[in-house]
Amino acid sequence: MARHHGPVCRLCRREGAKLLLKGQRCYTAKCAFERRPDPPGKPTRFRRKRSDYAEQLREKQKVRRVYSVLERQFRKYVEMAVRAQGVTGENLLSILERRLDNVVHRLGLTESRKQARQLITHGHFLVNGRKVTIPAFLVSVDDSIEIAPKSVSIVQIQNALAKVASAVIPGWLERDLETLKGRVVRLPERGDIDADIRESLIVEYYSR
Repeated sequence: MARHHGPVCRLCRREGAKLLLKGQRCYTAKCAFERRPDPPGKPTRFRRKRSDYAEQLREKQKVRRVYSVLERQFRKYVEMAVRAQGVTGENLLSILERRLDNVVHRLGLTESRKQARQLITHGHFLVNGRKVTIPAFLVSVDDSIEIAPKSVSIVQIQNALAKVASAVIPGWLERDLETLKGRVVRLPERGDIDADIRESLIVEYYSR
C-alpha cells in the first residue's frame, strides 16, 4: 500500500479519532476533525456494529497512520515485538516510539512527524554526530539527537524552535534547550505513550 498523499484530516475522520497529523493545527479551532468528525463518504442513518475483525483492523490502521508506517514495515515491527521479551503489544509501541522521525517530533524539534520525516530525509538531523537520512532508524539508549548546524536557520525548524520551550517531552527522553540536543535516557515504556491505543487488538489481528 502506497503512502497517503491526500488530505490527512480525512484519515482522522475515517478512524474516528484525532491522530495529530498536522501538528499544532490539530489543537486549534481550524482542526477539521473538530468541525466535522463524521466519517468521510455518504452519510447513513444507521451504523452496523463492528465485528471483532473490523475493530482489530481499524486499530491497526489507526496506529499505522499515527506513525505513518507502511504495511510491510509495520508487519516487520510486529515480528520484532513477538521475538522480544515482554508483552508483545507494549514491545510494538516501544519500537514505533524509537523511530527517528517520532523522536525528533517528541523532542519538539518539528511540528509534526510528517515534517520530521521530510527534514530527516534531507539530512537536517544528526544522531551521535553523524547524519542519518532514514526516518525509520531506531534509536538506542544514550543516543544523542541534534539539528545539523547548517540547518538551524531553516524556516520549519525555526517555527518549531519558537515553541520548543513549551513542548512536553516523554520521560524516556531528555532535552537541552541551550544546545538543542536530545538524548535517549531509557527505552520507552507503555506509560510514556498517552495516545488512545489498544495494542492488544493489533496483536490479535496479526495472530489470526
